[in-house]
Amino acid sequence: MDTKSQVIPAKKRIALVAHDGKKQAMVSWCQSHLDKLAVHQLYATGTTGNLIEKTSGLAVTKLLSGPMGGDQQIGAKIAENEIHMLIFFWDPLASQPHDPDVKALLRLAAVWNIPVACNETTADMLLSSMMMTTPIERQLPDYEQYLTDRLAL
Repeated sequence: MDTKSQVIPAKKRIALVAHDGKKQAMVSWCQSHLDKLAVHQLYATGTTGNLIEKTSGLAVTKLLSGPMGGDQQIGAKIAENEIHMLIFFWDPLASQPHDPDVKALLRLAAVWNIPVACNETTADMLLSSMMMTTPIERQLPDYEQYLTDRLAL
């Protein structure tokens, strides 16, 4: 498939997701990085977003709770190029009733070539990157060209 280039702006739109067993870790991580996160636009699944907003004072656009469709809402925003980064503290030791949604979310992040952190250390590395405050170029699947080619068949 052909690709096209797109610039991720200096002000990133970051999705924050955490399984129940990792919500406190996400809240603590956000509190540790208030200044860096405050310059970006934050999105989160419902419960996680409420906890972050309540404990940190950060402005968060809250979507549905993960099991109620929040993971899918974030996935749709990734596919529509509205989310530039995913910080997803998932609990690899706990079974999740919405596990297919979780896998779909991670797949979409890979398809649309956005940075993903699944633990605090990786999230620290992403947030401390000099690319967090500068525009960066990424390659995306060119689905418009793909659809045009398919219509020509």
